[in-house]
Amino acid sequence: MQIKPIKLLSIWIVLALWIMLGFPLTPPVRADVTQRADVNKFIDRMVKDHQFERNHLLKVFKKVKTDPGIIEAISRPAEAKPWHEYRPIFLTDDRIREGVKFWRQNATHLQRAYETYGVAPEIIVAIIGVETKYGKNKGKYPVMNALTTLAFDYPQRAQFFEKELEEFLLLAREEKTNPMSIKGSYAGAMGKPQFISSSYRRYAVDFDGDGKRDILNSTVDAIGSVANYFAAHQWYKDEPVAAPAKVDGEDFKAILAKGIKPYIELGELLKNGISIEEKKSSSLLTSLIQLELNKGHEYWVAFNNFYVITRYNHSELYAMAAYQLSQEIKRFRFVGPRKPSSKN
Repeated sequence: MQIKPIKLLSIWIVLALWIMLGFPLTPPVRADVTQRADVNKFIDRMVKDHQFERNHLLKVFKKVKTDPGIIEAISRPAEAKPWHEYRPIFLTDDRIREGVKFWRQNATHLQRAYETYGVAPEIIVAIIGVETKYGKNKGKYPVMNALTTLAFDYPQRAQFFEKELEEFLLLAREEKTNPMSIKGSYAGAMGKPQFISSSYRRYAVDFDGDGKRDILNSTVDAIGSVANYFAAHQWYKDEPVAAPAKVDGEDFKAILAKGIKPYIELGELLKNGISIEEKKSSSLLTSLIQLELNKGHEYWVAFNNFYVITRYNHSELYAMAAYQLSQEIKRFRFVGPRKPSSKN
């Protein structure tokens, strides 16, 4: 059968629009993963190590669809972008305004989280804002599909995602939830703060006192859980996160090469051609980060709390976007809006 040119053109237009909208070219696959040796080996381990019923797990996995689109998505993360392209994704007027609104609506719970865990309200608000735009975008992928795909079809990080799949099944059992009912990101992160399964089990808290740790639906639990996560990773109450810096000469490059984990006192760091306008205690441990601009770079001195943000997402771009968003939200709430400078 010969396809008419106009019909062929229509197909290409639809395909182009599909790609532009970010939809994967390869849909989920309804193959029975219980026929795979690697999946059966995993099931056997879950039965042995955690006393799951084998038939129960077989029923769960028979419903799983592996999804090549997940592999496509995880292979092109936003964190691979340079800073000047990454920042505008999160530092938008809309996200700032919505952050102020979220803070006002949840001020009592945010203050209680600050008093309990020592984490400033604007930081908690910014994390939830970056992760899910304050709970609006919690993810469309069934977590079982995502984690099964990544555990068995993504060799680069198969060990990590197999462990997360294990944690997810334990979590679903603990919370008495159908594992096939939960949706999240392409990497299996869940809820308003996008916790992976191991973090959910370890750091989620029942902050609203209803007897359940529910970061999927409870904003209050999400607030408390983010604060608990940061406190558990050694967030220092009321200490700085980062400060813009200027560099001169070549000595700063040796500091830069040491990475983002703070290791050198500020007083010593400033002897290496690095300067900051803000006055901070010279005994604070610091590191130096470099961010790529459209032309050249910008530099920041990072403190312990900046490093703690990177424990949430191991990217200095993520940490800086979250920090700058937090500062814009705080300024907007207490001072007022700037002249619009970014697209929504």
